[in-house]
Amino acid sequence: MRERVLNDLISAMKNKDKERLSVLRMIKGAVQLEEIKAKHELNDEEMTRIISKQIKSRRDSIIEFEKGNRGDLIDAANSEIKILEEYMPELMSEEEISVLIDKVFTELNPDGPSAIGNIMKTISPIVRGKADMGLVNRIIKEKLDNI
Repeated sequence: MRERVLNDLISAMKNKDKERLSVLRMIKGAVQLEEIKAKHELNDEEMTRIISKQIKSRRDSIIEFEKGNRGDLIDAANSEIKILEEYMPELMSEEEISVLIDKVFTELNPDGPSAIGNIMKTISPIVRGKADMGLVNRIIKEKLDNI
């Protein structure tokens, strides 16, 4: 993934694609900061986590921009998200997530909504970077409410 980002960065410079270049530089900077903290070169999973955080940050910003009626900033954030999503692995479908949650439910046998913490603790390492955690949380809550 690292090589892909760097090659795309060079390509964006050559093509004078300012928006893509800006996003790729942001990814590169975030990766470099994390490597300094971790004191090792990041693997693909760690890079995916960083990109996922960047996407989440932009989605949070969009919510704020909507409150301020800033359509221009919403469009800019959405286009940055599209670029970032190109570097993310294929996300799990809602059905795949539901099947996985069902397996965790049979393992843990939750007794009600108070068990959400244990369920999230068990499922998070499995789906991190592969699924939208908001969707995972929503499905778990729905299943817990039906107990």
